[in-house]
Amino acid sequence: MEIIKELPLVDYILVPIGGGGLATGVSTLAKLLNPKIQVIGVEPAGANCMEASLKAGEVVTLPTVNTIADGTAVKTPGTNIFPYIKENLDSIITVEDAELVVAFLDMVENHKMIVENSGLLTVAALKKLDVKDKKVVAILSGGNMDVITMSSVVQQGLIFRDRIFTVSVLLPDKPGELSKVADVIAKENGNVIKLEHNQFVSTNRNAAVELRITMEAFGTDHKNQIIDALYTRGYQPKIVRTNI
Repeated sequence: MEIIKELPLVDYILVPIGGGGLATGVSTLAKLLNPKIQVIGVEPAGANCMEASLKAGEVVTLPTVNTIADGTAVKTPGTNIFPYIKENLDSIITVEDAELVVAFLDMVENHKMIVENSGLLTVAALKKLDVKDKKVVAILSGGNMDVITMSSVVQQGLIFRDRIFTVSVLLPDKPGELSKVADVIAKENGNVIKLEHNQFVSTNRNAAVELRITMEAFGTDHKNQIIDALYTRGYQPKIVRTNI
């Protein structure tokens, strides 16, 4: 009712699906008020019980679920509501966990909103929706996320967006070598946030020691710019998994 009152000419409504209760209410009322409204359910790819049930034409139970969207990590959709979903839901989109991570970072940075992973399903699904000049509403269904999970999701989002990355370079074990590498990074406006020095990568320390550098960048283009600068200065940087 809120949606219809504030945006009477809405074309699409995206709603998260766990057991299907919210999607049932939204889609049933939307179709009663305006059958032309397209109501799209969004599920985690690792817990797509409603999608599987609609394909089967009956309620099915997934053997396992695996998703960071714990509020929608449901094996079996509601039996009583399933007929309403079949009648009123127009389609279903599934979203991978990695897409939720990026969506969380977008919401925090761009909208200053904390939305739990299940509520972010609709935000992530917007990128999969092929619409133009349409009025689209994405329902954000909760902010129930603990601080530890929030921290982890933000960190992973930064890594996925190439805002944080780690490179490994081999250096002679001589005074001043670290300063040379740092100078290259500084000239490209990279910000070093962590260094790891491994003297045991080779039996000949004078020939090579490994330096792992974790740094911040503005995004993929900036990351590639830093890596290219390291190559130009004669280093052979290798991207390694970032562990902060």
